[in-house]
Amino acid sequence: MLEIALIYLAAAVVAVPVAKRLGLGSVLGYLLAGILIGPFVLGWVGDQADVMHVAEFGVVMMLFLVGLELEPAKLWRLRRPILGLGGLQVILTSALIFAGATVIFSMQWQSALALALMLSLSSTAIVLQTLAEKGWMQQEAGRNSFAVLLFQDIAVIPILALLPLLAFLPPLESAEQTESLISHFPVLSQVGISVLTIAAIILAGHYVSSPIFRYIAETRLREVFTIFALFLVIAIALLMQKVGLSPALGTFLAGVVLAESEFRHELEVDIEPFKGLLLGLFFITVGASIDFALLGQKLITVMLLVAALMAVKALVLFSLARLLKMEKSSQLLFALALAQGGEFAFVLLNLTSSLQILTPEQTKLTTLVVAISMLCAPLLLSLYDTLSQHGKGEKPDFDSPEEIATSKQVIIAGYGRFGQVVGRLLVAQGYQVTVLDHSPHQIELLRRLGKKVFYGDAGRKELLDAAGAEQAELLVIAIDDPDKTLSIIELAKKHYPRLKIATRAYDRRHAYELIKRDVAHFSRETFESALTLAVTSLTLLGNDEQSSRRAAEVFKAHDIDSLHQLAALWGDDESYGIAVHRRRKDLAQVLAEDEKAAESLASEPIAATRHRAE
Repeated sequence: MLEIALIYLAAAVVAVPVAKRLGLGSVLGYLLAGILIGPFVLGWVGDQADVMHVAEFGVVMMLFLVGLELEPAKLWRLRRPILGLGGLQVILTSALIFAGATVIFSMQWQSALALALMLSLSSTAIVLQTLAEKGWMQQEAGRNSFAVLLFQDIAVIPILALLPLLAFLPPLESAEQTESLISHFPVLSQVGISVLTIAAIILAGHYVSSPIFRYIAETRLREVFTIFALFLVIAIALLMQKVGLSPALGTFLAGVVLAESEFRHELEVDIEPFKGLLLGLFFITVGASIDFALLGQKLITVMLLVAALMAVKALVLFSLARLLKMEKSSQLLFALALAQGGEFAFVLLNLTSSLQILTPEQTKLTTLVVAISMLCAPLLLSLYDTLSQHGKGEKPDFDSPEEIATSKQVIIAGYGRFGQVVGRLLVAQGYQVTVLDHSPHQIELLRRLGKKVFYGDAGRKELLDAAGAEQAELLVIAIDDPDKTLSIIELAKKHYPRLKIATRAYDRRHAYELIKRDVAHFSRETFESALTLAVTSLTLLGNDEQSSRRAAEVFKAHDIDSLHQLAALWGDDESYGIAVHRRRKDLAQVLAEDEKAAESLASEPIAATRHRAE
């Protein structure tokens, strides 16, 4: 067993860094490592069924972390792209693949439906990693890709629940169910127990978990917190398995319930390394199980199927992008980013195989098609990157906490065009500043200019600790990612309550979220400059400079007041729309009254002069 572990680790250490340097991503590096050590290349490992059972737990952990990310507020903000764009993508792609499978390949409808659903999913790991590495997440294509992937991740849960039902429908032979503690109960009793189990998980997450987490946190022993986090995930997975339900479903629900817990960040940090390790193991076993003998026999068929899969998905995505009137520059990126198969297809293939929904040959062929489409995905995105003339550079490792200078005064998170202005003024006034930034190009440029800037994610507590957050007076958040900003604020408020926070607001919606989190000091990044340009515009149109500036001051005061009033209504579309319309009328009235008051004040000295003359 130790020899196999050594082989797996060595293959990952060699293949993954090479794949990353080639721009292929870590997922494909693990797949290549599995191919390398598998029976069809070096033959160092054989049947990996036992290893696969352990590795599949990485997928369970990934769904737990997906659930932790699904805060109700975030879901509500993205409800239209998630349900609309994501739902249409899965439905349309599944319908086209289902039609092709039944008409062209004459598959039974149960098999065709299972195949269509699993092939409609894309690779969350590849897409998010590639978009983040290339700086495309904040583009329209990146935001919409995230929404679609979020819907797909959620859709995995009902798909997992649906597949066992397909196995019991004719004309397929019924598959043996996994033994459970309630398998001998009547069907209605099984359903009742399953519902009660899910309800118990939700209620325990709401009312029981927080006191336990607080008790453990008070020990200040981080390893105990990690142990309990692993215990929580494993216990829920085992409970769901014992009542005949999907372990992934249980851990996903638990993650959603804990998404608003004050311990969410600690859970993410503690589970993430185990998830990454087991997912890597999962992808290596998938790579090792790819049947190259079958690929050699049906090379043309496999390549045609890969091309057909990616073409169908890209066509659906491109059509949706045009339908929703995305920017032209984003349409192609959106279509190419999600055109591949996904890692969840491997999970679903294991289930369909055990349930005999797909034949062994169909399972092997589908595994080949999905794996090769995933191999093609980063190549397509690299080609798009080249054609779009995006600069490509290596991304260095984060600076370690030991290398980061501690600040007793100010920490600045993000040192782009916004953060640099803040930092330069503070340094010029003699303040000690520690800067954290996640852009490798920005770091390299600033270090060449002699600036002391550290490469790191300010959303990690250990890096904020290393930067001196316990002793610092002020944290300035100047990054351009609204969600990341909110995450850093929550982390800082929880762990460093005495630390003052001043932050950049990306837009008005972001400002509403900051107000809801009691952030008093923020600056909307374009507001002041737009107001200055408005004053210039009024002056150029013939207004005197003093009245233009006064109008701008009145407008600014009214807008800030509106911002705080409307923040409470954000999310209620009807009430918000009525309030906005009312505030616009108020603004016109306020400006008119101020203009009259100014004219009255200007006329008083003239009247007084005339009175003295008389």
